[in-house]
Amino acid sequence: MRRHLPIVCAAGLDPVRFRRLAAWLTRDVAEGRFRPGFWGFHQTRARSAVELIRMGTLDAELAALVWLLVEARLPLIVAARAPRVGKSTTLNALLDFLPPSVSRVELAGAAEDFQWLPEAASLGWRSDRAVVSRVPPRPDSTYLIAAELSNHLPVYTWGDQARIAIRALSLGYGMGATIHAGSLEEVFGVLGAPPLRLSADELSWLGVVLILGLSPTGERRMTAAHYVRPVARDVHGHLQRLGPAVLATWDPARDAFEHFGWGVITELAERVERKAGDFELEQRRRAEYLGGLADGGVTGVAEVQAALRGYSLEGSVQPGN
Repeated sequence: MRRHLPIVCAAGLDPVRFRRLAAWLTRDVAEGRFRPGFWGFHQTRARSAVELIRMGTLDAELAALVWLLVEARLPLIVAARAPRVGKSTTLNALLDFLPPSVSRVELAGAAEDFQWLPEAASLGWRSDRAVVSRVPPRPDSTYLIAAELSNHLPVYTWGDQARIAIRALSLGYGMGATIHAGSLEEVFGVLGAPPLRLSADELSWLGVVLILGLSPTGERRMTAAHYVRPVARDVHGHLQRLGPAVLATWDPARDAFEHFGWGVITELAERVERKAGDFELEQRRRAEYLGGLADGGVTGVAEVQAALRGYSLEGSVQPGN
């Protein structure tokens, strides 16, 4: 039995029955059938990115930056060491920044077989079953969703499944996921250790990593935001490995955010196919827009989703121009 299978498998379920259970759990989680507390599953009220701004979890400037990056399908990892800090709530709120044209693929946890992924075998997936997807997904328009990168529940993504999903990021797929970790270093440590054993180069495709924590009075705060630079080659073909960049941190003394994204604006702009000046201008416009929604009390999930869809880029330079 593979080590990455959750503990219920070791409790007496054979692998076939376990995968059937995982598929059932995946369906019932999606349909909201679990009662609070069942197997550690807790129902939480959905929140919008604007509500998170009003709560102080992050500010409009950081949210606008994440908007630009997620809109361009950069991977987004939300991490927190403690449970029930709001990882999933935050991830789901920020994934509303994805364009409607992007296809989302919900990973099936331990039951995921990647039959829809044409590149699965080249990424190291071992299966005797052929890919059955009639219309293969395009990396440049597909975003993978992993509720959590762990072995805590069968619906979560771990072991071979997590390894393949993260390797797919180097092909251009995006991904949104949560993980139990209190720092970027812990994220790397968890994913680089057995059973995943992902290399530093493979982990360089994680994109945006947000660290959630609590203030001294118990409020949720984005304690740090990082941009993980992907390994690349220079004009001479030499590998370039640059360390992660800090986008923002939270100052508990002032209960305010300090922003450092200006130091990598050129890199971020290139990543989303914009000019640096246009990127800065668009970030300011979006920060003002989100701040205006927050000030106006527009915080409901449906309201904010509609506002994001209605956001106009008129007067700004489109990506690639």
